[in-house]
Amino acid sequence: MKITIRQEIPDDFKEVSDIIEDAFQNEEISDNTEHRLVERLRNSEAFIPELSLVAVNGNEIVGHILLTRIKIESEKKTFDSLALAPVTVKPVYQKKGIGGLLIRESHRIAKEMGFKSIILLGHEDYYPRFGYELTSKYGIKIPFDAPEKNCMAIELVEDGLKGISGTVEYAKEFYE
Repeated sequence: MKITIRQEIPDDFKEVSDIIEDAFQNEEISDNTEHRLVERLRNSEAFIPELSLVAVNGNEIVGHILLTRIKIESEKKTFDSLALAPVTVKPVYQKKGIGGLLIRESHRIAKEMGFKSIILLGHEDYYPRFGYELTSKYGIKIPFDAPEKNCMAIELVEDGLKGISGTVEYAKEFYE
């Protein structure tokens, strides 16, 4: 198996949607609408085409990751950041490192584009292996009712979250 990572293109949308819907179908913490969220985000101001990536095995799309623009709002300042939501791997390809490839490549591209941090709501046993830490370490709050252990952030550059605290402001498409 030789996996390549590339930018998602419009011809991929249907296949990616099917993968997302299938992958989240049996997740306990899912409302099974992640595929619709991705569709809404693609049409939002938060969307960054270069940060919507697919993992491909031959001609088959086997995974997808999406990073979109967010803000971290404090009483005095607003800071730019990214949200990771979601990363998905086709069920038959899970546990083979594809999610990790997508995460690392999205980090690399985001850093090259000048972004300093990423925020996510995700599995507490999975994301720390990529450097994610609790948002509470930075004084950053997620505006959703979620356990603290699932609210995480990563600095893409040294001190990328230094002096930054506040509440994450997601694109309105997250709330629809």
